[in-house]
Amino acid sequence: MVFLTLEEGQLGVQVGEVVVDLVKAGAAMGMSLTACSLIELVESGDEEAYKAWDIGKEAAASGIAARNFDQVKPLAPFPEPKRNIFCLGMNYFEHAREVAGKVNQGNDISKRLVVFTKATTSVIGPGVNIPSHSELTSKLDYEAELALVIGKKGKDISGDRAYDYLFGYTAMNDVSARDLQADHLQWFRGKSLDGFAPMGPVLVHRSVMPSPKEIEITCRVNGEERQRATLDRLIFDVPAIISTLSRGMTLMPGDIIATGTPAGVGMGFSPPRYLSSGDEIVVEVTGVGRLSNRVA
Repeated sequence: MVFLTLEEGQLGVQVGEVVVDLVKAGAAMGMSLTACSLIELVESGDEEAYKAWDIGKEAAASGIAARNFDQVKPLAPFPEPKRNIFCLGMNYFEHAREVAGKVNQGNDISKRLVVFTKATTSVIGPGVNIPSHSELTSKLDYEAELALVIGKKGKDISGDRAYDYLFGYTAMNDVSARDLQADHLQWFRGKSLDGFAPMGPVLVHRSVMPSPKEIEITCRVNGEERQRATLDRLIFDVPAIISTLSRGMTLMPGDIIATGTPAGVGMGFSPPRYLSSGDEIVVEVTGVGRLSNRVA
C-alpha cells in the first residue's frame, strides 16, 4: 500500500506506475472516504488504510481519476506536520566514526540515542529547490535517511509491540548547515532552516516493506554515489527507536522519526565536500523511490 499527497493536498494512492486521486475517485465511484488527506488516513488507522487502498486499486484498474506517476508532482507526505520531526544523530557506526570530533558529542555514541528535532517549517516536497541560505551558511550538507511515520497514539511502548504503532516509511534528506550546527551547540537551528527537510515522494505502509536487511538507503550528488547502507546497519533499530522515544512521552499519529544517516556526508570527507548552488541530491529508499531536490 503506497500513499501520497497530491498537488492540492488531497490523498492519493500509487498502484504500480499509476496514481489515483482518491477524493475524485471516491466521488465518481459513489464510495465515501473517511480520510481526504494523508494525515487523516494515518490518524484513521490501518482499517481505513486498507479500505482506501482497495478503492485505489479498483479505480486504477478502471482508469478513474488516474494518471501515470510521471505526470504527478506530489507534495511532501505531510506538507505541514503537526509536530517537530524527531531525528536521530549518528545512528550508524560508520557515520559516527566519520564525524568523530567534528560535532559536540561524547564518545559513548553506541550507548545512547542521540535525539534532536527539525522544525515543521523545514519540510519541502520532491522537486522543490533547497534554499542555499548562503547569507547564513557556507557549509551546506546532505543526509539521506529513512523516516518512520507513527500510526497510533502510544506511550511507554515495548520493543516487541513497536511495529504495531508504526504506519509506514518515507524518505527524507536531513539538510544541515554545519557551521550553524556548531555555532549554536544544540543542533536545532542548523537543522531547521526553511527547506531543510525534503521528504517523499510517497508513504509506504509497513505491511509491504521488506525486512531491514533488504531496505537500502542511498544518496547521490550530481550522479555520484555518496551514501549507501541497509537499515539493518542501524545502531538502534526501529523497535528500539520507538520504544526509547515513547518512554514517558506520548507519540502521536503522524509523528515523523528520521532514523539517522549512513556514512558519506559532505562533512565526513577530507577536505569536506559541501553542497553548492545547482547541485542535485537524490535520496533513494527501497520501496519509497527517488526523492530529488536541487540547491537553489
